[in-house]
Amino acid sequence: MENKTRKTDTVRMGFIGTGNRGSELLWLFMQQPDCEVVALCDVYEPYIWRDRSKVEKRWIEIYGNKIPGMGEHFPTKPDLYTDFRRLLEDKSIDAVCISTPDHWHAIQTIEAIKAGKDVYCEKPLTNTLFEGRKMVEAHAASKQVVTVGLNRRGSVAYQKLVKEVHGGKIGPITRGRSAHANNLYPNGIGKMKPEMPPKGFDWDMWIGPRSYRPYQYNIAPYSFRWWSDYSSQMGNWGVHLIDVLRWLMGETAPLYISAHGGKYLLDHDATVDDTDSVIFEFASGKIITYDVLEATGGIIFPYGEVEIRGAKGMAYAHEGGYLLCPVTPGQFQKWGKPFEEEVFKDEIRNVSTYYVGTVGLIRDFLDCVKSRNTPLCTLEEGHRSTSFAHLANIALAVKERLQWDAANERFVNNEKANALLSYEYREPWKL
Repeated sequence: MENKTRKTDTVRMGFIGTGNRGSELLWLFMQQPDCEVVALCDVYEPYIWRDRSKVEKRWIEIYGNKIPGMGEHFPTKPDLYTDFRRLLEDKSIDAVCISTPDHWHAIQTIEAIKAGKDVYCEKPLTNTLFEGRKMVEAHAASKQVVTVGLNRRGSVAYQKLVKEVHGGKIGPITRGRSAHANNLYPNGIGKMKPEMPPKGFDWDMWIGPRSYRPYQYNIAPYSFRWWSDYSSQMGNWGVHLIDVLRWLMGETAPLYISAHGGKYLLDHDATVDDTDSVIFEFASGKIITYDVLEATGGIIFPYGEVEIRGAKGMAYAHEGGYLLCPVTPGQFQKWGKPFEEEVFKDEIRNVSTYYVGTVGLIRDFLDCVKSRNTPLCTLEEGHRSTSFAHLANIALAVKERLQWDAANERFVNNEKANALLSYEYREPWKL
């Protein structure tokens, strides 16, 4: 490792996972004047070399702009690693950004905490619900700052809307709703056969704790999100949007979960559904519904990405703003308009709406690393929101209405469902 002189008032960052999302986060962290990038780690060598010309051509043909552009300028050359454990041994690193596939987050976050690093971990936090609780326990036994990349928590628009809704603007809340439409009809991620992995790609390390299987070009680098061993679409987008809904509605965990769906239209290798509809019922009487729509596209709401319905009005929002709409009286009611329609737009500067919440979360994380304050999205909050995706996937797998004991994190009425809360890690990996 090169001997680097520490700059004053900077956070020395190591980045574990420098592919698609990892590169976006690397770029956004580099915009912050108090962030110094000192180490990069990835299981694919061209990603740590930051040289797109060295990337396997088939990856670029298949994934296009999901293969990062790279070519960043680093004021000081960072140390390069293909094994995250070696990066964590560097005691000069203050914090790490973890943006590897979901099935790696638990091991890497816990090991980073044990190594005395603060952690920014990309969503979804985990690949199983059991992993999330183990991460929370490891964090509780430490003094580390840990942020989960549920980036809407860093959005000024959502922060303002939460205050409005919790203050009673739209009245008592009955329902929250969201969906993600991503039309992959008819071929999805395609059908491919096992092949040798590209040169410089450590496939065995990429698989990590999961059961070994031969490499396929429609698993890695990006399509792992359609394989249940590594991720899910309920986790990919659902965690973001359900996190917003439960935040706005003041809920922690559901009491009942029911789900419907399947692989109905897409003829591809994916092991996750193309069409799902999930209902989360709360002890308070509120309901959240979330849909995965991968065989259709188009606009879901008249504005934004989520809907909250109350007795006095509806709220629609995205990271850059929100719309509050008053309801009209129903049968037998004689009251007038509860409030005038309200629109809020964040005056975003020098960043697209897509990144605005992430920038807010990154800025908050760096500030908390230096102040030791509690970040906007804690590990417990990230675990609770990620749990919704796991609960949904389990309900879809067992095809039964499930009752959830949130305090003990077990299903009350279904042992088949409880068996899906964790899996046996492949040696030598363990939590």
